[in-house]
Amino acid sequence: MSDSETSTARIVYCEVLKREAPGLSRPPHPGDLGIRIYEHVSEEGWNKWLQQLTMIINEYGLNTSDPKAYTLIEEHMLGFLFDEGGQGGGQGFAPPAQKK
Repeated sequence: MSDSETSTARIVYCEVLKREAPGLSRPPHPGDLGIRIYEHVSEEGWNKWLQQLTMIINEYGLNTSDPKAYTLIEEHMLGFLFDEGGQGGGQGFAPPAQKK
């Protein structure tokens, strides 16, 4: 590979941004979902998800080592990145209602 080939960013059509943008350097998640994200989400789109993820973890008080929390996180991830799943899509996350 020449220097120009290694420095050229991989461009993807980002499902989050709804436009072409530089892609991720590797799959950011294990398995088929990670490959799907790698192929259809830009680095900027993934960074937006990570910001959203932080809010979700904090608002729900999730323990990320709990398998139930992991399932909920993946549901939100599918909603945010691909507008699918039961947790809504895009950046419209609404935290759970506060108890009074």
